[in-house]
Amino acid sequence: MILVAGPDVDGLGDALEALGAEVVRVEGIANRESLSAAGLEDADTLVLTDMDDASAIPVAKEANPDIKVVTYATDSLPEFARGQTDLAIDPALLSAEVVADELVEGLVGEQAE
Repeated sequence: MILVAGPDVDGLGDALEALGAEVVRVEGIANRESLSAAGLEDADTLVLTDMDDASAIPVAKEANPDIKVVTYATDSLPEFARGQTDLAIDPALLSAEVVADELVEGLVGEQAE
């Protein structure tokens, strides 16, 4: 399962769903409560699209140490979250479809192991 937090103006959530990924959108501000309500403990990946929600990264890693954290935003990732982020992508450099393909392939590969 992939959690998508923040406004998804570039359509990454839709691109993931088009490839058959189970996507759950985090409602409201990404914090412990909203992430938990969305299924954080069982999620494989957290995608953040708004760096104003970057404080959710350490929260997610604490609750689910195995979760992969991907940021997909034009804003810079805050310094405090860089060490816990697995992948930071600028939508101007890679389309939502390319990123979705890579994320879904990565999940399939991990589940096969």
